[in-house]
Amino acid sequence: MMGKKGALKAASLGERGIIDMIRSELDSRGAAQPDPPLPHPDDASAMRLPDGRFLVIKTDMFVRRTDAPRGMRHQSMGWKAITMNVSDLAAKGAMPAAAMVAMGIPRGYGADALRLFFRGLSEAARHYGFPILGGDVGEARDLSASVFLAGYANKLVRRSGARPGDILAVTGEFGSTGAAYKLLLEGKAAPPHLKRALHRSVFSPRARLAEGVALADSGLASSSMDSSDGLAFTLHSLARSSSCGFEITALPVSAPALEFARIHGISAEGLALHGGEEYELAVTIPPDRWGSAVEAVAGAGGRLIRIGVATEGSGVRMVSGGVREIPEDGWEHLRQEGHASCAR
Repeated sequence: MMGKKGALKAASLGERGIIDMIRSELDSRGAAQPDPPLPHPDDASAMRLPDGRFLVIKTDMFVRRTDAPRGMRHQSMGWKAITMNVSDLAAKGAMPAAAMVAMGIPRGYGADALRLFFRGLSEAARHYGFPILGGDVGEARDLSASVFLAGYANKLVRRSGARPGDILAVTGEFGSTGAAYKLLLEGKAAPPHLKRALHRSVFSPRARLAEGVALADSGLASSSMDSSDGLAFTLHSLARSSSCGFEITALPVSAPALEFARIHGISAEGLALHGGEEYELAVTIPPDRWGSAVEAVAGAGGRLIRIGVATEGSGVRMVSGGVREIPEDGWEHLRQEGHASCAR
C-alpha cells in the first residue's frame, strides 16, 4: 500500500518486515550484538555473563484492541500480558528473574478496570515466581502494557538446532483456543460446559516454563519455539531456522476442540494448526535422547507428545491419511485488519 508521493506504509511491511528493517539499521550502525547466543529471529535475546550463565531478555507488548478478545476481563488481560513473555523465555530454557511494565493508559479509563489489570499482572508474576520491579505510565489512545522480562539460563535452546531424523514434539494439545475464538469473535454457539472449557483456554493460559527449563538444563532438546502464533506458523518458522522440513504424523487435538468441530461440522485439524495463542512449546529431540526427554518433562510436571519427524529439505507436510502441504498461516501485526484472534 503506497501513500502520497509513493511513501511506503507500515502495513505494507508488516510486523516481520519492520523487524527486519530494524535489524538492518542496527547492523549497519554497529549497534547490534556481534555473534549473539540467540540470533534473530529467535524467541528472545541473550548475552553470556561472566559466571558462564546467560542473561535472557524479552519484551512483548499487550494492546487491548488486538490482544483482548470480546469478553476477556481485565484481570485476565494482565495475566496474559505476563504469560506471553514468560512463554518465550520458557522456549529458550530461561527462568524469569524480574519484570518491568510500561503502561499506556487512555485519559478516561476506569480506575477499577486498571486495578484489575494490575492484579492480573501481579498474580501471573507470583505464579511464575518473579517480582515486578517497577515500570512507567504514559497516556495512550488504547490500554497497553509493554512487559520487559529478564531471566537466567544455564543452557540455551535455539530455534536453529533441529536435524533430519530428530523427533518433533509438543508439550500439550491444540485446538481449544481456535474454537474459543470462533465463539468470541464469530458468535458460534456451544453447550455451557464446552463454552466454559474453551473460554478458559483463552482467558487463563499457562506457559510451559518448568518443561522448557528442564529440557534446556538437561541438554536433551535440539531446538525449541513457543507456539503462540499458531502451530502451523511455528513449525514453518522452526523448520526454516533449522534448514530442514517436518513430516507430521499425528496432531494432538484437545477434547473440547474435537467436540466443537463435531457440533459445527468444521475441521478439528484446522483448529489445531491455525488457532494460535496456545502457549505450548514445539521442540525437537534427537532419537537417542527421546526417552530421557520424556522423563525430564514428566519430572517437571508436564508431558511430551510426539507429532512427527524432522526431514531433509524444507516445508511442513502432513503424512497421515495422505501427503499434503500445511500452509504457513499465522498472525502478523499490522497486516491483519480489525481484532486479532491470535496476536502476540
